[in-house]
Amino acid sequence: MLNVLLIDDDEKLGPLLADYCARYDINVSHAMRPSTGFDMIDKHEYDAVILDVMLPEMDGFDVCKKIRTTSSIPIIMLTARGEVMDRVVGLEIGADDYLSKPFEPRELVARINNIVQRKQPSPDNTESLVYDDLIIDLVQREVSVKNSPVSLTTMEYQLLVLMAKSPGQDFTRDDILNGLKGTETELFTRSVDILVSRLRSKLKPAKPIKTVYGSGYAFVGKRKE
Repeated sequence: MLNVLLIDDDEKLGPLLADYCARYDINVSHAMRPSTGFDMIDKHEYDAVILDVMLPEMDGFDVCKKIRTTSSIPIIMLTARGEVMDRVVGLEIGADDYLSKPFEPRELVARINNIVQRKQPSPDNTESLVYDDLIIDLVQREVSVKNSPVSLTTMEYQLLVLMAKSPGQDFTRDDILNGLKGTETELFTRSVDILVSRLRSKLKPAKPIKTVYGSGYAFVGKRKE
């Protein structure tokens, strides 16, 4: 059974989602305030967090940023329908997916399962990819630079693996969108640039991703066998 934390100040939403998700072996715990949510994350292990944007104490963006300082747990943000900027900001600060309110509970269940599944090790004949100071452990889904661990969100990791498996190849933004389409997220061109920028920042001092002007991006570096 999956354990998911909902941080939302709608007191009716928690019990409704808990009852519905239980049918799909998903246990939903509910925190109505960010401070309560932080305490629960510290004390329990969750497979994902569902985070509303509009919250008391602090908004969902600040909550997401605070969670990201200590954890790479998958985060699904709940945004107002049509608020594209909320989605862009959510991706910029480390959210893995988003869902517009009001939503169908079945869609939320599908997104939870997809996002958790993407965190699981995938079959691969190669156990790791090593480029200079960058190591990508494909079994444990862990990344390190100069032997220091790097915490990546699900989409950041997926983007890195996508490009690292084809070093030297020019990836257009459309190539990246197609490669990440399994994330079930409505990615768009602006999102690709955000993801690349965020990934580059986390991989410093390594600089494995270069901009191909007029085209997109490419992964550079000599692979070590």
